Amino acid sequence: MAVLRWEGGRVSPLTAGRELGFRAEGERSCVGARGNPCPLGATVSGRATQARCPECARLDRAHSVAADTIADDPRTYRVYLAWFGPGMTKVGITAEERGPARLLEQGAVVFSWLGRGPLMAARRTEELLSRSLGVPDRVPYAEKRAVRAELPGTEAERAAETVELHRRARALDGWPETLEPLGCDPVDHAGVFGLAGLDRATCVVRELVPGGAVSGTLLAVAGPDLHLRTVDGEIAVLDTRLMSGWSLVGADTAAGLSVPVSDLGVGTSGGGAQDGLF
Repeated sequence: MAVLRWEGGRVSPLTAGRELGFRAEGERSCVGARGNPCPLGATVSGRATQARCPECARLDRAHSVAADTIADDPRTYRVYLAWFGPGMTKVGITAEERGPARLLEQGAVVFSWLGRGPLMAARRTEELLSRSLGVPDRVPYAEKRAVRAELPGTEAERAAETVELHRRARALDGWPETLEPLGCDPVDHAGVFGLAGLDRATCVVRELVPGGAVSGTLLAVAGPDLHLRTVDGEIAVLDTRLMSGWSLVGADTAAGLSVPVSDLGVGTSGGGAQDGLF
């Protein structure tokens, strides 16, 4: 189940049909890095998907597998294929101990494991798929949001591209000898995210602002995105990464939206680390 995690350890379950309402107060503050508070007490932009100042972002990045700064990581890694919609499949890696958590965090509608082994072997496999098959290692969130309400209706249809790409990937020459191939076994998250019957979003929250409210009925949760129906009938998408660093207080669930929004497909940049709701 998806949850919001608050400072202090409290969690709020995010279930379809739940009424949500909150308002931002004060300024957005840097959340620090690696569990340590920001030494500068810096403020950060409301539009940033990571609530970190440049210095804390640098420190956090210095310990990031995604940035290739931990080449000697001894853990076992898994290579995966993740599908977000027609023509949107990426390759990625995650520590085996995390299981499917990273796929949930990214909002992958379907995924399959491709192989397992040391970090560098997993990295070389990523590069092999990118070079030989043109498979990207990133899909922008704006593109994911644009198709969530229009996905194929059956699991078999949603899995078809992943199955075919898995077959093509396994047929490639040049696989690292230390990477153990894994069979294709697609996992479908459409039910977990609540995407069945989802109405197309009409807007995306661009940023929170002091005094600005976000409220509505929760329809679906995919990766960091909440899909909400407001009292005015809008279907809004809120990237929950925009919430970090703010002091948030409750708001009337009929307050609707009083924050800047963009048309679907514009929204926030969708960059940065994929922090988890699940």
